[in-house]
Amino acid sequence: MTEPDSPGFAISPGVLSPAEVDLLCGHLLGARRTRAGARNLLVIPAVAAVARDSRLRAMASGALGAPAFPFKATLFDKSLRTNWLVAWHQDTVLPIKARREVAGWGPWSLKAGVLYAKAPAEALSRVVALRLHLDDSSLANGPLRVLPGTHGLGVLPPVRIQELSSTVRAVECLVARGGIIMMWPLLVHASSRASGSTPRRVLHVEYATSADLGNALELDVAEQGDEADER
Repeated sequence: MTEPDSPGFAISPGVLSPAEVDLLCGHLLGARRTRAGARNLLVIPAVAAVARDSRLRAMASGALGAPAFPFKATLFDKSLRTNWLVAWHQDTVLPIKARREVAGWGPWSLKAGVLYAKAPAEALSRVVALRLHLDDSSLANGPLRVLPGTHGLGVLPPVRIQELSSTVRAVECLVARGGIIMMWPLLVHASSRASGSTPRRVLHVEYATSADLGNALELDVAEQGDEADER
């Protein structure tokens, strides 16, 4: 579960070897892409194998306090050719198996055949993401920027997020190829446009300890579709 007094993220260098990253990148070449990358990649056996690797699962399980499993994997592929800027925000939606009208959940949306709902803070505190870097991240290729400690403030309105971006000192998360950033969904984060020639490819894998979200709601772990959000 989320620890409010923690910074909300942790960087682990050198989790995967260069050879392991090369092999994974080769398997990603055939994934259908949008401008930002590719969604729902656990259907690719090599991606599923990495997401379920004992090293990654140990990190997620340690953060969540119980054995964790991956339920979603997305590739973000930023370069001068596929470039974007992301404003300060929190990750607040989860893929849901079936829609049920439950207080605190919604609005609902459908993306590439997958049903999503904006989730309450309690549900989001039971999810953690591991961002596996397939390239070195640097100040020149639009790295992840975070506002430490903001994951403990709950789901925030846009005006409050904007206020925090002016009062909390941001941290640039620079990670070498093969390293991982672990982060909580409600950690306020952003990224700038890339300005250099080196790409920034990140495999973003989300973990939970149970598909049961309470109130007869369940995580959708089937992963259908291929459209990527921009992060």
